[in-house]
Amino acid sequence: MDDTYDRGMATRREVLGADHVDRATAAVSELDADFQRWITESAWGSVWSRPGLDRRTRSLVTVAILAALCREELDLHLRANTEATTEEIVEVLFHVGVYAGIPAAHSGMQRLKSIVGAGHDG
Repeated sequence: MDDTYDRGMATRREVLGADHVDRATAAVSELDADFQRWITESAWGSVWSRPGLDRRTRSLVTVAILAALCREELDLHLRANTEATTEEIVEVLFHVGVYAGIPAAHSGMQRLKSIVGAGHDG
């Protein structure tokens, strides 16, 4: 294993949780092995591991992009182990509404509510 892959796997485990990563790696097949390695190296080992933004900021940017694009990976990143608070994520979704559209922000808010609960107060 090279440094980028190892760094990526460590970052991926820290952000998404070891259980998720273990399930994902157990599901890798010959068909997607190279693709999964590429994701680990490029997204997690190169981009998420860069020093220019802290993990909380990277998480909020990721949530905004995934919400704007209405991607199913949003749920995974809403559950991620970062320092972003629920309140910060709500603010990000307001931004998504203005810049990417209310339907995308509404979908993101509904997904957030399903994860943290409708009556969340902290």
